[in-house]
Amino acid sequence: MPIRELTAAVFRPANLKGEIAGGLACAILTLPGAAGLGILALTPLGHDYIAHGILAGLYSAIFLPLTAVIMGSPGGMMFSPRSVLAFLVTTFALQSLAAPGSAIVDLADVPRTLAVLFLVIFIAGFLQAEFGAFRLGNLVRYIPSPVMAGFQNAGAILIFFSQVDAMLGFPQHVSVLHLPAAVTSVQPLTLLVGLITAVVMWHAGRLATAVPPSAIGLVAGSAVYYAIAALGLGAHLGPVIGELPSRIPLPSYLAGFPGLFTGPDRWHLLAVVLTGALSLAIISSLDALLSAKAADQLTGERTDGGRTLVYAGVGNMVAASFGGITGSVNMLGTVVSHRAGARTPLSVLVCALTTLIAVLVLPPVIARIPRVVIAGMLMVFSVQLVDRWTLQIIRKMATRRVVQWRRMVLDLFVIALVATAAIAINLVTAVGIGVVVAILSFLARMSRSVIRRSYRGDAVRSRRTLEPRLMDILSRDGGRILVLELEGALFFGTAEDLAKRVEAAVRQDVIYVILDLNRVSEIDSTGARILLQIHERLQNEGCHLLLSHLHADTTVTHGLNDIGVTAAVTAEKIFEDTDRALEWAEDELIRTHDLGPEGAGERRFEEMDALAGLDEAGCATLKSLLVRRSYRRGDVVFREGEEGRELFLIAQGAASVKLQLASAGRENRLATFSAGIVFGELALLDPGPRSASVEADQDMVCYVLTEDAFEQLRKDHQDIAIKLLTNLGRELSRRLRRANGAIYQLEG
Repeated sequence: MPIRELTAAVFRPANLKGEIAGGLACAILTLPGAAGLGILALTPLGHDYIAHGILAGLYSAIFLPLTAVIMGSPGGMMFSPRSVLAFLVTTFALQSLAAPGSAIVDLADVPRTLAVLFLVIFIAGFLQAEFGAFRLGNLVRYIPSPVMAGFQNAGAILIFFSQVDAMLGFPQHVSVLHLPAAVTSVQPLTLLVGLITAVVMWHAGRLATAVPPSAIGLVAGSAVYYAIAALGLGAHLGPVIGELPSRIPLPSYLAGFPGLFTGPDRWHLLAVVLTGALSLAIISSLDALLSAKAADQLTGERTDGGRTLVYAGVGNMVAASFGGITGSVNMLGTVVSHRAGARTPLSVLVCALTTLIAVLVLPPVIARIPRVVIAGMLMVFSVQLVDRWTLQIIRKMATRRVVQWRRMVLDLFVIALVATAAIAINLVTAVGIGVVVAILSFLARMSRSVIRRSYRGDAVRSRRTLEPRLMDILSRDGGRILVLELEGALFFGTAEDLAKRVEAAVRQDVIYVILDLNRVSEIDSTGARILLQIHERLQNEGCHLLLSHLHADTTVTHGLNDIGVTAAVTAEKIFEDTDRALEWAEDELIRTHDLGPEGAGERRFEEMDALAGLDEAGCATLKSLLVRRSYRRGDVVFREGEEGRELFLIAQGAASVKLQLASAGRENRLATFSAGIVFGELALLDPGPRSASVEADQDMVCYVLTEDAFEQLRKDHQDIAIKLLTNLGRELSRRLRRANGAIYQLEG
């Protein structure tokens, strides 16, 4: 958005009341959530990080949207911390920075640990902005759903168990494996406060829809905590958050980033930081794109995905400089502010400034929040974070309401694998497994047979109608023509299967193999080379490879040209459609039969199939009523829509029936009639305008029966008329049978 338009939208809004109301509504919703997610991100590092976590979440909710507005983010798109991203931050900190035996930071050194963590967020923001600038956002969308579900479920598990010690009132962190040994240190009253917080927050949505459930749980849990303390039982309760600094936020971490790499472990630290940043950038980019898309569907607006990644990426860089965690598009906040009347960046500024005021004014209040209340809230967050799709799969599998159960089992396996890797090893490994799974899943889908459909030339023939004796040849030997309709990508994973299919067909006496490339979307060099090998093997066997739908100036055509496939096959065997390829193969197949002198020249009038059953006198009578006409190649016999009641008997040459496709701007060949065939008979049997055009493919000679001649024949020579109509009916029946057979073959 240009600066002038942005300034006008902020300082001269058309709906000031709606913008302020929307911004305040989003701030009320965002404040407890941002603080809670900040705690979620940093608390697992230890109790010393709780206060920093609250500020980290709030700073992200301030500086990320402010940066987006300054950069020109249009409309009222809100930004704030996200639960899945908070999980990624804490998982990286625990498993990459502070992993036992290979820690590169000391958790007791809070300033350095935070500096390294915010550096990861800063670099991740830079990478995210680059994804958007170079339009790479679409690539992250190809991460499979089971991989994302595995991340999400791992986050839910880690978050839940990271809060167990705080819920039980332990003064120090106790791992899950050591909980049985520490059972004597459990504080029942602390556990009671945590459970009450969790239960109230869980059911808060039914009590008050206008107030965030986290806020209700926070108030309820704190009230119970201080009520128990007022009864003199404060010694049996866990601690509160403690002192929270109240200061104007400054980008103090930015200047300290270069100093992190002065030690002897700088290269190891750099490698860990970069891999963690890349993982965080990929997941945060995917989350931003999906959240923006979901928000657009609810608000009716349209967001540019690339620019959204740039806004979020630069905003995360700025937030990290101040000490904020990774954030993304706030889908819920965007929808809430939109419903309150917000439409411009002013609402985003109102939300961010309201959050800033809270940071400056409320630290004394925040410092008195009990830690167990935060733990109870985070446990609810963790349960809500469990992927619902995973639960649906498990439920359907348990009730046996699944048809494709193998696919469901594979999805569950991938979910469990990624989740286990994220929990047991580290986030970087889990991301690597996710990428491998995505590649293998893609290859598995793409390696399915590229053959969409196959049929033989005896079941489906070209649109050309031949005389009966030639049609009999095709009915008997047409199975030596094989048509393979291909679909999808032709690459190393699918072309080899195609080659095996062709080899098997050759062993079954197939001579002509037609590859229909109309639905082939892509072909790589390996796929093209295998096509070349198929051609060479067929040629060695005395067989032929034909290619159809190989249109000029397409990626498939260019790929075949570059490898030399089209040159090897030759232009003679490359056709604009499969029908033409079938016709060529039929001609070659017929040519292998010795037809004798009857195969060429003008057909004798008495030998035409339409005159079967007529004696010499009947043929002479009928011929006297016909008009002999000659057409040059390309002449139009009649046009679509013309009035005409004439029947044509082809004595020599051929003609094609064509239909004009107005939408495609071209003609489509419906049929081709050769010597000995009748056409135009419908004009006599069912009067009306011509349904298609007929054009001479070669120099052609026809005998034409006009409407007046037919009436004379019907009145004066009924026996001849009846035999003619009988033969026409038989010919129509043959065509219908062939059409039915072709439809059955293609549909089957």
